[in-house]
Amino acid sequence: MPIMEISVIPIGTCETSISRYVAKSEEPLAKAKSIKSEVTAMGTIIEAPSLRKLFDIAAKMHNKALSAGARRVFTSLTIDDRLDKKLSIKGKIKSLKNQIQA
Repeated sequence: MPIMEISVIPIGTCETSISRYVAKSEEPLAKAKSIKSEVTAMGTIIEAPSLRKLFDIAAKMHNKALSAGARRVFTSLTIDDRLDKKLSIKGKIKSLKNQIQA
């Protein structure tokens, strides 16, 4: 299952705080079925059954920030897609914590 980190950054605003635009960009995730997500301080981690679903949700999130009033939006994506074993957000975190404790 592919995993994506997305950061939607509204830069075309007249204010220094962008949290209201970022909050709007998160709305499509609440409606998405078969998608797991975890909001972090610097982005959102999303797990979906296909790469196509990740790209679709990324476009919706980007466009939502624009429709919220941002005149310019910078969106960054990082995708991890493995074919040799199953990926999950929890599994990646568990693997990292196991390495830290070793």
